[in-house]
Amino acid sequence: MKALTINDRLFTIFIYSLMALITISILYPLYFIVVASFTDPNIVNKGGILLYPSKFYFDGYNKIFEYKPLWTGYANSILYTVCGTLVNLAVTIPAAYALSRRDLAGRTPLMMLFVFTMFFSGGLIPNYLLISKLGLLDSMWALILPTAASVWNLIITRTFFQSSIPDEMHEAAVVDGCTDFRFFFSMVLPLSKVIIAVMALFYGIAHWNSFFEPLIYLTSDNKFPLQVILRNLLISNEVSNQMVLDPMSMADRQRIAEQLKYGVIVASCLPLLIAYPFIQKYFTQGVMIGSIKG
Repeated sequence: MKALTINDRLFTIFIYSLMALITISILYPLYFIVVASFTDPNIVNKGGILLYPSKFYFDGYNKIFEYKPLWTGYANSILYTVCGTLVNLAVTIPAAYALSRRDLAGRTPLMMLFVFTMFFSGGLIPNYLLISKLGLLDSMWALILPTAASVWNLIITRTFFQSSIPDEMHEAAVVDGCTDFRFFFSMVLPLSKVIIAVMALFYGIAHWNSFFEPLIYLTSDNKFPLQVILRNLLISNEVSNQMVLDPMSMADRQRIAEQLKYGVIVASCLPLLIAYPFIQKYFTQGVMIGSIKG
C-alpha cells in the first residue's frame, strides 16, 4: 500500500474538517430546538450555545398535550399523508411502467408533455379557479388530486423500470400466455419494492410538510393539517390567546409561548424521525437505481 504524501494528508485533514463543520452546522440547530423545548425559556432567551437543559421546564409540553387543535392537525396530517401517498403511488407506478415500455405508441410525445409541465404551469389563480369549479375547495381532495403525480418522480420510476425490468422477461411472459395486467401485478410490482418504498418516502414527506396548499384551499379550522397549525403558532399570537387560558402574568404567558414554539416543532418532526430509519436502506438504493443515466 502506497504511503500518503504530506499534501495528501493535509488535503484529507482539510476535507474531514470541512465535513465536520458542515455536519455540526446542520445538526446543532436541530439539537438546539430539542434542548430548548425542555429548558427554561429565560435561559434560552439569554442566547449563546445551549448544550444541555440546565433547568428543565415542562409547562410548554403540558400545554401542547392539552391543545386540541394540535391533535386535530395531527390526525388530519396523517390522513392526508396516507391517502395522498396511496393516490400518488397508484398514479405514478403504472404511468411510469407504461412510459418505460418501448412498444407504447406515442411514448416520446407523451413524455415531452409531462416534462413540459415541470417548467410551465397555469399559476396560482388559474389553479384556484380550477379547484373551485371542480367543487374541491375546503376538502382534502384539493390537496391530493392536483398533485397526484410528480413528473420528477415519474421520470425516476420510469428509469428504474427501464433498467431493472428487461424486455426479455415480458416477451417470455407473453409466450407463456401472460397478459399485460398480470405481468404488471405478478412480476413487475414484486420486483419494484425498492422504488415503491422510495416513492412512498418522497410523496409522504411532501404531504406531511405541505402547508401552502392547505393555507390556500382550506377554510375550516378543523381541516387544517399540522403544518398550518404550527405556522399559526409561530407567526401569530394564537399561543397566548388559545393555549394559555388560565390566569397568569403576561411574562409567564410569554415564557410558555416561547417554549411552545420549540415543543410543537419537535412534535411535528417525530413521525418522520421514527419512520425514516425503517426505509433508509431503500432510499439510497432506489435513488441510485432510478437515477437518470447518460
